Amino acid sequence: MRGSNPIRRRDRIAPLCFPQILKPKQQRNSAQLSTASNTAAVGPTMSERYDCHYCKESLFGAKYILREENPYCVKCYNSLYSNTCEECKKPIGSDSRDLSYKDRHWHSDCFQCFKCRHSIADKPFSTKDEQLLCTECYANEYSSKCHKCKQTIMPGSRKMEHKGSSWHETCFTCQRCQQLIGTKSFIPKDDGNYCVPCYEKQFAFQCVQCKKPITTGGVTYHEQPWHKDCFLCTGCKEQLAGQRFTSRDGFPYCLACFCTLYAKKCASCTSPISGLGGSKYISFEERQWHHDCFSCTKCAVSLVNRGFLTVRDNILCPDCGKDV
Repeated sequence: MRGSNPIRRRDRIAPLCFPQILKPKQQRNSAQLSTASNTAAVGPTMSERYDCHYCKESLFGAKYILREENPYCVKCYNSLYSNTCEECKKPIGSDSRDLSYKDRHWHSDCFQCFKCRHSIADKPFSTKDEQLLCTECYANEYSSKCHKCKQTIMPGSRKMEHKGSSWHETCFTCQRCQQLIGTKSFIPKDDGNYCVPCYEKQFAFQCVQCKKPITTGGVTYHEQPWHKDCFLCTGCKEQLAGQRFTSRDGFPYCLACFCTLYAKKCASCTSPISGLGGSKYISFEERQWHHDCFSCTKCAVSLVNRGFLTVRDNILCPDCGKDV
């Protein structure tokens, strides 16, 4: 069993958002709301005109707003400089609280969850397809369920993901030791996940050669488990995994070593006859020939499935045998 790659951790799911509340000085670009009067401390004297910078109406006895040292009546200021509410499309006046998120603006009363319509002013929220959602509605509609505890993974919390399943970070633990797995390697087994040391202790086979756990690349020979690196030719010690081999007295050999050590020699070419893989050979009076080597010593015609004569160490076809 091979350990899974380190799990991917999602640091934020539908990150929690917070609206920016534009305070009077931020919202109005250092504008100030005042009331013009006859006192020199607050406004101009009776001998001076004090008019709206835009409409030129007198501001005496009326509320006004200073912007870049210029006075504006409330009506003109709201018309010129107020933001438009994303929800109701009306101006957000100087006497209203302006809530801002990603360059969009809302009245405080219009800043609501798209699903339940409850106010989310001064509360954390999430977004989906540009819509504002309270954390409860987002969790109910879009959040994953933890594979272990079956509870919703709330927006703003960390979660672990692997092959389509999700866990709370604190729920993603080893089935055996209950320690957090985090981003370490692990091995899934049945419906649980195991850290590598626990999996080796509980499930891994032990190599018959080195007696260590087999976690990857094992082979089976004579119903016994081996590491690939431990399954070697008895003769040359080359690795046998992935290539043809045979055995002698229960010990594995590569074909080259087996033929060199144990195979009979062809009476014609003197090369070893392996007899492996279904290859055919001819045997007669304690002598053996490769299938292709069993031919008349004199004329070289194949004697396979034909009668033949033996003259000392030679084998002859019937025609050549007549002349002997």
